[in-house]
Amino acid sequence: MEEIRKEIDVGDWHSNLAHDEWTPLPVSGSRASARYKHAAVVVDEKLYIVGGSRNGRYLSDVQVFDLRSLTWSSLKLITESSSAENIQEDDGSSLREAFPAISDHRMIKWGNKLLLIGGHSKKSSDNMSVRFIDLETHLCGVIDVSGNVPASRGGHSITLVGSRVLVFGGEDKNRRLLNDLHVLDLETMTWDVVETKQTRPVPRFDHTAATHSDRYLLIFGGCSHSIFYSDLHILDLQTMEWSQPHVQGDVVTPRAGHAGITIDENWYIVGGGDNSTGCLETLVLNMSKLVWSTSTHVEARHPLASEGLSVCSASVFGEKILVAFGGYNGKYNNDIFVMRLKPGESSHPKIFKSPAAAAAAASVTAAYAIAKSDKSDYPPPANPTLNGIGSSLPERDIRNRIDTIKEEKRALESSVAETQVENAKLREKIDEVNISHTELSQELQSVEGQLISERSRCFKLEAQIAELQKALESGQSIEAEVEMLRRQRSVSDEGEDGTVQRQGSGGVWGLFGR
Repeated sequence: MEEIRKEIDVGDWHSNLAHDEWTPLPVSGSRASARYKHAAVVVDEKLYIVGGSRNGRYLSDVQVFDLRSLTWSSLKLITESSSAENIQEDDGSSLREAFPAISDHRMIKWGNKLLLIGGHSKKSSDNMSVRFIDLETHLCGVIDVSGNVPASRGGHSITLVGSRVLVFGGEDKNRRLLNDLHVLDLETMTWDVVETKQTRPVPRFDHTAATHSDRYLLIFGGCSHSIFYSDLHILDLQTMEWSQPHVQGDVVTPRAGHAGITIDENWYIVGGGDNSTGCLETLVLNMSKLVWSTSTHVEARHPLASEGLSVCSASVFGEKILVAFGGYNGKYNNDIFVMRLKPGESSHPKIFKSPAAAAAAASVTAAYAIAKSDKSDYPPPANPTLNGIGSSLPERDIRNRIDTIKEEKRALESSVAETQVENAKLREKIDEVNISHTELSQELQSVEGQLISERSRCFKLEAQIAELQKALESGQSIEAEVEMLRRQRSVSDEGEDGTVQRQGSGGVWGLFGR
């Protein structure tokens, strides 16, 4: 899809945006410096950019882009004296730093604060730090945390579930790759390690993560020091089991350094690359159906085909949009791009279920909705609305509709019961298969043991046969020598006159003379 570079009207820029197309925004005045591996979040129609990296230098500034006036400004921070960090200069002097230069960190909004979790900085630390920026007072500092604090890292992912932040993977200060999972309780500021089951994703960094229905944690892409990934892993936060489900739809190429944001049940993935090629497509994963699709493309070398960019969702002038900034694709970028989303409905069905379980879940959802709308039998008020249609139907027709809905409810309940029976049968079959598998495994182990015993016996027999063959060859050699000696004796016993000469009993011949 051809890139749109047309300048838009600053005062009414949102009304002319096309759906599912990235559009650059014009900027009034000075711009924030170009960067990548920064952190970004939108609060009250303002995009906050914190830190990042450029030309090997970590950045410590906080830049704010007003999505209404399309202007940049800098946020001047006030440092708590108790939390100001000492930075050691080359000459040995010590300076007070208002906010540390930091890169590859992650940021969320919590209350009236921005929380920055982890990241790389010049002042290395063994444990992961949690910093804050108060958006009202502009006070910044380090939050005291307790519990099992994870090792410091960058390139990790964070996701907010209720009042808890899940942290997965990343790369520590020694460039060791990680695939551990930790949780930070924001109410108590306490860290803990999360124990999981099944096979975890391989260690990685610069991946993305999202949550669906506050139950599923999704991990996509990322890289090791030599391999780039396109896999999708899911953690059920109720059973704490990892899985790698089958995903349908468009083919997804490996990438790292991409950005992701969720809107309802859709997970938008922007940018990323493999250190040589940038990813041109904006992907959408329907998290309920596990189907990849491509929303739009950009041209090669486009700023959005970059690594280390950011993407946020924003509601501007009452309309939901995506906002992207920064990144690196051979050069550092500082453009602002926005994309208007197509309006759509979200059904939020359960995911990762068998067909029978999915049907049951849908039936339960429908039955619950009907039951909720049918809590009482008193007549409706004037100008009633049923199924979204305004009318003034007679009470008898309304009663008939209610009876019909009740009948549908009973049918759905019956369908749920049948599905439960079907699931019970399937569980029995699974148990039978598991038992059969266990018995076959035991039998296989027994047969393997017997084979090992027979193989050992064969080796011993082969060794004995080899020894016997050597003894047989030795016997045959002795026999030939004895025969030759007999012939020599026969010749020596005959004289020239034909008479037999006898020798004494000594010598060699004495052995065979008698």
